Order: sequence, then structure tokens, then C-alpha cells
Amino acid sequence: MTQPKTALLLIDVQASFPARDYWVESLAQAWRPKQRAVLDAAQANEIPVVRILHEAPGSQGAFDPDGGLIRPLDDFNDEVAVTFHKRVHNAFSDTSLESWLRERGIERLAISGIRTEQCCETTARVASDLGFSVDFISDATLTFPMTRHDITWTAEDIKARTELVLEDRFARIITTQDMVNEWQSTRE
Repeated sequence: MTQPKTALLLIDVQASFPARDYWVESLAQAWRPKQRAVLDAAQANEIPVVRILHEAPGSQGAFDPDGGLIRPLDDFNDEVAVTFHKRVHNAFSDTSLESWLRERGIERLAISGIRTEQCCETTARVASDLGFSVDFISDATLTFPMTRHDITWTAEDIKARTELVLEDRFARIITTQDMVNEWQSTRE
């Protein structure tokens, strides 16, 4: 039985984030090797990599294209199959991503990138609703603590919640190592 054709989505892995006040470098340092491993494995296994960049024109902030930060995060400026620029949380609504994927017969998406509970989770939900199979590589997503009503949710809390609401509904939750192993085994 052949595996469905897969693409890796590299969501919002861009220079805008370190410019934000919520950026936590220690969390990014733990995430970088996972993101790098997924990206390298996709390339080694001829899985197309789709770069998604978020922009907010006129915002005069880190996501304003005039600010020069709408570019790949350092160490992740690899050549990719295609790049899409979005202005909403999910990678589909205001891009031609779906058409690009369908034209290439891609049926499965592996999701990685920055912010677990925002653009990564939202993209996973929309992808599932559009009929794609979704692998959510949770440890290859990055997020940061958030506070609401004087309660601070750690990045780990947020990831656990995202995994809970996605698993078996919108996505298969998978680790970087398991995804890499799976991609390698399908080539053997």
C-alpha cells in the first residue's frame, strides 16, 4: 500500500518573533533542533517543504513587511518548494496553498512552526476540514507562556491543551523522531 503524498508546512518560522516581547530564547533553543530535524528529514526524503510567512501590512510592528522581519528565522532559510504569505492565522484562507497542494496530489500535511496554539493549530483544523490528513509534530512547534485572569499558562500547558483538542479529531499527534523514522521507513 502506498503512503499518501506528504508536504511539510513550515509555519511562521520567521524573524518577526524574536522581536516580540513574549519571545523566550530558552524555549526557542529547545525547539530549534526539533524543527531543524524535521526540515532536514523532509528534504532528505524528497518531501516538499512549504514555507508560510505571516504579515500584517500597516501594523508598524514586527509583522509589517516594511520592517524587514518577514523573512525566514536565522538558520531556517533553506530552499523550499514554495512560499506563501498570509494575513490571517491559518495558512489557507487568504493564500492559494490548497490549490498548490491539490495540483501536486498532496493528501497529508505535516505541521511544524511557530505558535503552537495559534497559526499551527488553526492551520491543522482548517486542513482537516478541507480533507487533508494531518500530522501535528507538536515538539517541532514553538509557543510561549500566556497569562489570563492572573493565571499563567506555561508553554508546556499550552502544547498539552493543543494536543488534547487536536488528537483524533483534526490531527494525529506525532513527535519529531517518530515522524523522521516514518519518513525514512517509507523510502526503504
